[in-house]
Amino acid sequence: MTATTTTSPLGRLLSKLAPIEPREVSAVVAAFGLFFFMWAGYFSVRPVRETIATIIGRDQTADLWIITSIASIAIIPTFGFIVARVRRSIFLPAMYGFVALVLVLTGLALRGEQIDPAAGKFFYVFISVVNLFLLSIFWSFLLELFDSGQSKRLFGVIAAGGSAGALTGPLISDVSVSAIGNSGVLFVGAASFVIAILCQRVLLGIWRDRSKAVTEDRPLGGNIFAGITLILRSPYILGIALFVVFISAVNTLLYFEQLRLVEVNYPEITDRTRIFARFDWIVQTLTVLSQIFLTGRIAKRFGVVALVTAIPLIMVGGFIALAATGTLAVLAVVVIGRRAMEYAFVRPGREMLWSPLDKETKYKAKNTVDVPVYRGADAISAQLNKLLEGIGWGPAALAMLGAGVAAVWAMLGLWLGRRFDRGEVDERGGRKKPEGS
Repeated sequence: MTATTTTSPLGRLLSKLAPIEPREVSAVVAAFGLFFFMWAGYFSVRPVRETIATIIGRDQTADLWIITSIASIAIIPTFGFIVARVRRSIFLPAMYGFVALVLVLTGLALRGEQIDPAAGKFFYVFISVVNLFLLSIFWSFLLELFDSGQSKRLFGVIAAGGSAGALTGPLISDVSVSAIGNSGVLFVGAASFVIAILCQRVLLGIWRDRSKAVTEDRPLGGNIFAGITLILRSPYILGIALFVVFISAVNTLLYFEQLRLVEVNYPEITDRTRIFARFDWIVQTLTVLSQIFLTGRIAKRFGVVALVTAIPLIMVGGFIALAATGTLAVLAVVVIGRRAMEYAFVRPGREMLWSPLDKETKYKAKNTVDVPVYRGADAISAQLNKLLEGIGWGPAALAMLGAGVAAVWAMLGLWLGRRFDRGEVDERGGRKKPEGS
């Protein structure tokens, strides 16, 4: 990426806070703003989703994850059709507009004191699919804008924009849900996505100013199912897919225990929305500080392997502690700690793993992994959790299962991180031949 060099006070300040070069400041600020408003929109409405889950119950929520998985699979040929035929400068802003429209319509359907179950289930599935899809597209575009070396330095502070938005969104929901209700929260989320459209257009303008912009801003072409074949042909990309499966399994075990304990401890619906919102903004407060001051420096000094290995190892201890106590207080510490560390370290590290790969792989294989693979793993993990509870497994036994899953997750992260840090990955995910061979 090339950009006009700036010596502005903002540029000097950002360069001191994070390893950003002056020529990169405009792109980093635009990406930070886009991520802020996109994630503020999502996280402001996320507590409403969790409240709906407590109303319909854990069994029906687990079944909704199957529908979510099917919808995630169905979206892949649609997405493949779009990227093969539509320029990114058109479809990227259009996605945020579509999400804003759906949130407004859903908010209108959910007005009143009682949440309509059908509208609530639709919203649960929609927001569960679209959040991963938008996040994947966001990082895919940044992987075009920044090279591998820049991604190590810059993705931490850019991710902090998302964390700041994810802090602001639920904080607004926490203090306002009693006055505006759940439907009002959805309208606030829609407004954030409208602002995200403006930020995306600014970032597209920076992208188009590069020398290769005219040739790059064109449809990608190719097979709409190319993402699947790209994954299966590369052990490295398949490893990333399995890494996502383990993330899902760990998250699912914690998620359903969280629903159970919140339902038991908070009988009032608005109190549940408030506590879920509070979890979110505490997580993001910790995350944004870590991303600004730690993520880029850790990746630069210790490599991506540190980002994708340390947190799974910490989660082994977290699950063991949860198995030993089973209290809401311990669960809160584990959930908040896991989510903060995942957003600050695992997610940026996971995105960096894609940086050596070519454009088609970054869009098609990556979005296949980030949406249908992730949500498919969610659905399977949820049904397994439901089955194990049905045959008598208690919270402690499920927590010990989580500890075992986290241990395997750590070993896979070690393998992926080492391959990336050693520069062994070519643009299609194969093993790069040593220079001079």
